[in-house]
Order: sequence, then C-alpha cells, then structure tokens
Amino acid sequence: MRRELQMNMLSPPGMLYQYLRAFLGTRLAAVRENDDRGASAVELAVITAVLVALAVLILGIIVTFAKNQGNNITNTTVPNPADGNNN
Repeated sequence: MRRELQMNMLSPPGMLYQYLRAFLGTRLAAVRENDDRGASAVELAVITAVLVALAVLILGIIVTFAKNQGNNITNTTVPNPADGNNN
C-alpha cells in the first residue's frame, strides 16, 4: 500500500503555511473593513492643477527661449553657388 505524503503542520514548512495564512487573512480583513480606497476627487483635482501649472511653466520657458534665439539670429548672407562667389 502506498502512503500519500501529508504535510506535518508542526514542521517548519507547515508552520510557515499556517503563519502566512493567518497573516494574509488578517490583512485581507483589514482591507475589506477599510472604506477609504484611493484618492478623493479633491486630491485628484489638486494633483491635476499642479501638473497643469508645471506644464504651462515649462511651455513658457520653451517659448521664451525660442523667441530669444530667434531674436539673436542676425541677417546673414547665404552664399549662392550660381554667382561664382565662394564668400
């Protein structure tokens, strides 16, 4: 007759299983009791406002930089190879 292996609950793997089962059970019960899940609408609105303000600030910096670079460009003469001048 073949004996099937059974986990001895007092052996280290059995004790670990029992501990994990009890630990996860208490954590799941705490999560189920807690009605506060996630951020509220006010928190999301504040986060969104801050992100929009940062985006506008970065856009302003980029536009200012581009305008300054455009103003720094002077009238330059582009050489025309058809004229025969290499200047």
